[in-house]
Order: sequence, then structure tokens, then C-alpha cells
Amino acid sequence: MTLALLHTSPVHVPVFDALRDTDHPGLALRHVVAEGLLERARTAGPDAVADDVRALLETAVADGADAVLCTCSTIGGVAEAQSAAVGVPVLRVDRPMTAAAVETGRAVAVVAALESTLAPTVALVEEEAARAGRPVDVRTVLVAGAWERFEAGDQDGYRDLVAAAVDALTDVDVVVLAQASMAPAADRTTATVPVLSSPRPGLRAAADNTAYAEPS
Repeated sequence: MTLALLHTSPVHVPVFDALRDTDHPGLALRHVVAEGLLERARTAGPDAVADDVRALLETAVADGADAVLCTCSTIGGVAEAQSAAVGVPVLRVDRPMTAAAVETGRAVAVVAALESTLAPTVALVEEEAARAGRPVDVRTVLVAGAWERFEAGDQDGYRDLVAAAVDALTDVDVVVLAQASMAPAADRTTATVPVLSSPRPGLRAAADNTAYAEPS
């Protein structure tokens, strides 16, 4: 099986390569990095990049991809919706994480560094809750200044700000780190509740091919 990964930042490439080497040796990964998609989606909304996303997916399939994993939470729903059109499973990296979150507890905190990520992630949490038949109360936290640190290449500063925001939370059962780039911050928190990130469970689901494809 060849899995294509659609990224909006090159920082994700070594992260997913390392996870593949640890958890799924032998899985062939093909990385597609489209940095301009995220900025356009932030400005005009995720639907504004749907045609470009579909073209990238079609190219990945033509190049031999058996499935595609979108690692960007902002455009994940747009990518996932193209699965039937492109003829292979298209998965969003955050679906397994949100499914685990609603199984963990009712009070879910969604933490993001980008405002454009909040609405898609909240919608996904609510979708997974409805599918599981579980009530949820979702609150959102936008980490001020974090994305600027990320864009400047200050990964330690970025992760520290995210971890501090998580540590400041009270009265929550589980924390969802809405962006894949936030995953290392989970190791820097002192939170006593589960802090969930998307790369490892997302790649696991994609390796299983259709486990978290768009629900029919």
C-alpha cells in the first residue's frame, strides 16, 4: 500500500516519517506539500480551496496512492469529502483523535493556534459525539501568539505557549490539540486529564486504509 499525505507545511514530513518508521515499518509514504492552501483557506474559507484540494488528490491517486491522509485540520473536511470522487479513501488526521475524545469525557476542550482550525474541529467533535450517541460540551481555546512563533520557526516557543494554555484549563475531561503541529506540546504539559493529539492515531487509521474514511 502507498499512502499519500497532504500537508500544508513541510514540518510535518519528518514527523510522519518517524511515526511510520516506529509504528508501521514498510508502509510507503508519499508526501504532498501545498503551503499556499492554508493561507487561502484562512482568508476565504476552506470551501474556497476545494477545487485545488481535489486536483492534488487526483494527482496523488494518478501517482499510485491507495489512500490519502490530510494532515491539515482546517481543510481536512474538504479533503475527506472528495473520497468518492477520487476513488480512494481520503482520511482526515484528526478524526480518530476526536473519536477518542468523545469516548473519554463530556467536557472537551479544543485548543488551537489558528482560528480557522476551531470551527472544523468543533464540528468534527460534535459529529463523532453524535455517531457515538454521547453528549459533549465543547469549549475552545485560541492560543494567542502561538502561530506567530510557529511561522517564525520557534518550535520550542510554540510548544511552550500551547502547553501553558493547556495547563491553564480547568473543569475539562479531555483536551484536543487541534493541529498536528501541536503534538509535541502534550509532553510539556502538567495536565492531569488526557491531552490528545492527531498524528499517531491518524496515521494508524490511514494505515488501516478505510477505518476512518468519511461516514456514509
